Amino acid sequence: MGQAASQSVSAAPSAPASCPIDHSANKPASPSGPAKCPIDHSAKAAPAQAPAQCPISHDTDGLNPLNQMPTLSQAPAAHQAVALPTERETSSIPRDESSRWEYPSPQQFYNALVRKGWETPEEHVETMVHIHNFLNEEAWQEILKWERRENPRDALPHLARFKGRPGELSPKARLWLFAGWLLPARFNTEPPFDRHDWIVRRPNGEEVRYVIDYYSAPPEPDGSPVFSLDVRPALDSVGSIKQRILAATEEVWANFREESKRNSSQGAR
Repeated sequence: MGQAASQSVSAAPSAPASCPIDHSANKPASPSGPAKCPIDHSAKAAPAQAPAQCPISHDTDGLNPLNQMPTLSQAPAAHQAVALPTERETSSIPRDESSRWEYPSPQQFYNALVRKGWETPEEHVETMVHIHNFLNEEAWQEILKWERRENPRDALPHLARFKGRPGELSPKARLWLFAGWLLPARFNTEPPFDRHDWIVRRPNGEEVRYVIDYYSAPPEPDGSPVFSLDVRPALDSVGSIKQRILAATEEVWANFREESKRNSSQGAR
């Protein structure tokens, strides 16, 4: 697949998940520096304001009818110095009742980077693929949480199709950026480094669009990158609006009960 996700994601950005790759042997000089996209975009010839984006094309044109994925070459790129694996990992994300989506191989991922003009050392590509796949899996788990809340007894939904929209900020992302501009000490001031729209097909045939904003979070003390996802149903149907309102209400009440319990505990001392 061509998208990427983090642990514990909810209607709002929540506790971020650490990268699954051990980076302890490659600590940056300043672990407290700003977090960034796991893909090095420094060599890309693009305007200074161009947003970071996933190197895998998410366009609907040129899809392979066998796997609903863009056709990516498995042949080594020109001037490639290191051989890369061509095996593709099968995800846990169902495409239909009998098959699952496949992730691009390291060679395909590298070819996509080359096509985009990103000069990435070949030895880093496999790590990047691990991160890419990890983020996708976490995004799907967050979607399943929403779906189980809505249909706890139904069979699992399928991911019908998806699209990367890295150059488009969602309304919620714009709201968070505005909050960060007003209160930079409390809210994130960096935009998401990527955005995807996933179309999920429920067992009854209904299709629901989910929006996923991908954020970088402050790195671990050892320099390992950390990511946070904001996964939620898009506000384009009555059912999705109801889901979002109920989830927000549940979160408010949960915080209120937790605060009341804490105050009661302190008063009893």
